[in-house]
Amino acid sequence: VQLQASGGGLVQAGGSLRLSCAASGVTFGGANMAWFRQAPGKEREFVARISWGGSSLNYGDSVKGRFTISRDNAKNTLYLQMNSLKPEDTAIYYCALVVSDNPKYWGQGTLVTVSS
Repeated sequence: VQLQASGGGLVQAGGSLRLSCAASGVTFGGANMAWFRQAPGKEREFVARISWGGSSLNYGDSVKGRFTISRDNAKNTLYLQMNSLKPEDTAIYYCALVVSDNPKYWGQGTLVTVSS
């Protein structure tokens, strides 16, 4: 299983970014997927989760109403649309394949930096 995250970068507070995670080596359409993030000096934090068909979505409290997780099973790609970004959203963002509610495979991470 390979998960390749991309789309990170530097953005001003209030701006938007869309992260992508390209999956290979897995039946993507049958896999629950998630985004996590890790800020400097902090533990990894759950951001969002999406079921294999896209019908079930869950979000961490700190991103509810601002971030949207989605997927395109035809393209084997997971997305995270991030709006109204805040400096505290600065972190490395990781996509993960989830099995039994636990992340089993991780992507390499993409850095998001939000300037104030």
